[in-house]
Formats: sequence, structure tokens, C-alpha cells
Amino acid sequence: MSRVLIVIDSENTKNAIELLEVARCIYLEQPYETYAIADGDTSNIVIGNFHHVFKSVDDLIKRPDVRDLVDVIAELQSAYHFSSILVPATQMGRMLAPRLAMRLHVGLVADVTGVEHSTDGEIHLVRPAFSGKIMACISNYGKTPLMMTVRQNVFTYEPQKKLQTDVIEIKSSSKPRRSVNLIHTTAKPASHDIRDSKVLVSGGGGIKRDFNKLEALANALDGQVSASRSIVDSGVATRNVQVGQSGKTVSPKLYIALGIYGALQHIEGLKNVHHIISVNTNKEAPICSLSDIVVEGDAVEFIEKLLKKINDPTES
Repeated sequence: MSRVLIVIDSENTKNAIELLEVARCIYLEQPYETYAIADGDTSNIVIGNFHHVFKSVDDLIKRPDVRDLVDVIAELQSAYHFSSILVPATQMGRMLAPRLAMRLHVGLVADVTGVEHSTDGEIHLVRPAFSGKIMACISNYGKTPLMMTVRQNVFTYEPQKKLQTDVIEIKSSSKPRRSVNLIHTTAKPASHDIRDSKVLVSGGGGIKRDFNKLEALANALDGQVSASRSIVDSGVATRNVQVGQSGKTVSPKLYIALGIYGALQHIEGLKNVHHIISVNTNKEAPICSLSDIVVEGDAVEFIEKLLKKINDPTES
């Protein structure tokens, strides 16, 4: 039976559940077992969702140096021979994955957004390439484990049933590294990630000159402002609000696209969006074909009229 090791980032446990869907996409109807290992306490997310969870008795993997976690996983690979190792594409995951791949002498596919199967059963991993201009299918050859980092907010996992989770206590034979020491911690200010927003008001090249008007509409709808790559590249918006292959993948309940053409790179950043409203002077723009409602016209005028209606519902 295949064994899948999923690395959990204790600061982003939601992604751990998404990685379970990746495992399901890889093995389909084939039997497999899931193993979890984390850099902190994640018992609330792993119990009932994984078959097995590794718990360190010496707290080595909780240290601030990801190389300690690499040492532990390398030892576990020798003992359990995992068929695949899935790592979230978080800050921690991006530091850990390349080090672990080099230690295990295997290939690494970064920022995976899809899993496909060829007619002969070969697994293809899909990821954006050339700054999101194309989607590349990566074939995997050679020895296991199959190793990848997975982009956040792309896969959606629906648990089928609660599992009986077996807790496996481990103790590393490696000595903790002393080159990185945690001196003190400072609480990170609360940030507003567009991936967590239920409503996104997004602007493209068609509203570049009036992009600042999106904020008022986003606030009125209790949402956030996002942007296409053209807006970010022009310096009007920052990279952290970019939607698309080279930006973030979002899944809001409502996505209002203002002056967005909807090239492939942008469309790939929209996953499981409940409703899309497009406002564009070109009703043949690609994003319009995906929209529930298409408004042919000026985006600024649309914002002004919608705000007026929100502020005064009796307004005709």
C-alpha cells in the first residue's frame, strides 16, 4: 500500500486539509495511507483526518531551524519508504522542500496547482511557468518519493468519514543545530489576505486610472480589493493583492471583475468562485463567458451607481 507523508505548517493548518485532496488526486481508487508531521501542535486538525501522525518526544521539530525537520523526515523516509511527500507552498514549506529533496536525492515540483493522469497511468503535475504565462505538465521518473510543494487555496478537500488516527511517537537520532536560535518572538500584525475574503472587488487595465475607487465599493460590501497582473505591473497595486497564476488563487463567494479582460493567467487564479459579476465595455472579453452577470459599460459608472443603491436602497 502507498504511503503519503504530508508536512503541516502549524501556522497554516487549512492547507493541510487541502493536501489530503492532492493525495486523493494522485492515487484515485488505489489504497493509500496518510501520515502527518508538523512543526508545532496541530492535533486539532490531524486527529480524525489522517491515518497516522508523528509526534516528537524531544521537540526537535519544533525548533526554529527547518533543517532539524529535514533531518527527522529523512530518517522517517528510511524507515517508512513514503511513496510521496507533500509540502505546502508556505514560507516554511518553501524553505524545507528543496533541502529535503536534496537530502533524499529526488526531484521536486514546486507550486503545483493540478494533478493529471495519462492514459498509461503516468502522473503529471501541473504548475505555472514563465511568470504564469503557461501551465507546464511535469512528468515524474526515477525513484520515489514523488515530492512537491502545493499552492495554497487551489485544492478543496471534502472529508468522507472520520478516521482512527494512530499517534506514532518519534525521537530523532540527530542532534539539534545551534546555528539558528530563537531569541524572542513578536506577534505579527493582523493581515488581510485576499484568499480569506468572501467578497473581492477586482480591477484590471480598464479601470487603471480610477483603481482607487474600488476601495469604497469593497468596504460597502464588507470585502477586499484585488487586482489583475497588469495593474500590479504598472505599480498601481501591490503584489499581495494580485489574482492569477503569478499571484494568488482565490475562492470568494462573490468576485466583481471591473475592467478585467480575463486572460488565462488571471482565470487560473479563480477556483470554486460561487458567483462572478463582470463589468466591461467589451462583452466578448473571456471573463464574461464565466460570469453569472455581465454588465456592458463603464466600470466607474457601475461603481457609483451600485454605491448609491447600497447607501440608499429606496433609490430607483
